[in-house]
Amino acid sequence: MPTSPLAGLASLRAPIAAMAAVIVLSNVLVQHPINDWLTWGAFSYPLVFLVSDLTNRALGPVAARRVAWAGFVVALAVSLALAPWRIAVASAAAFLFSQLMDVLVFNRWRRQSWWKAPLIGNLVASVVDTAVFFFLAFAGSGEANWLQLAAGDLAVKAAMATLLLAPYRALLPRLQTWAAPSSSTA
Repeated sequence: MPTSPLAGLASLRAPIAAMAAVIVLSNVLVQHPINDWLTWGAFSYPLVFLVSDLTNRALGPVAARRVAWAGFVVALAVSLALAPWRIAVASAAAFLFSQLMDVLVFNRWRRQSWWKAPLIGNLVASVVDTAVFFFLAFAGSGEANWLQLAAGDLAVKAAMATLLLAPYRALLPRLQTWAAPSSSTA
């Protein structure tokens, strides 16, 4: 009998709490523009990939996908509370697709140098996230500069993917304490 993607969430309290915190923070910060093409949320949102990658490294891809599904529920609820429905649906869909892509790509690169899996996973997932969100949120809406907004957002996500390698590396030795004896990391 197949298990629900949300099964076994009790053992994932810490990564789910971290994911939820980043989602809430990003949904608040996205409402504060820096200029005509960028908001503060662009700087906090890439932390979702850090949470996902640390979960994947410590507990494996199944746990990382479960954290992504829990994050999707939070993302949809928070976005619906703070944004118009089209933006909320676009945001939640982009979150889920990009998280699942990050888990997949990270897993393919996990046995390479320590930095390759998180960097390549984050970059690929950032492209997916940006494309899905901005297309669903703004295509056909009359928003004239949505491609410019997407380009600015993606540039920040790419820079953050590189900058977040430092905390990822610093946290790697501490991940052994996260892993339960029965966790799969392959």
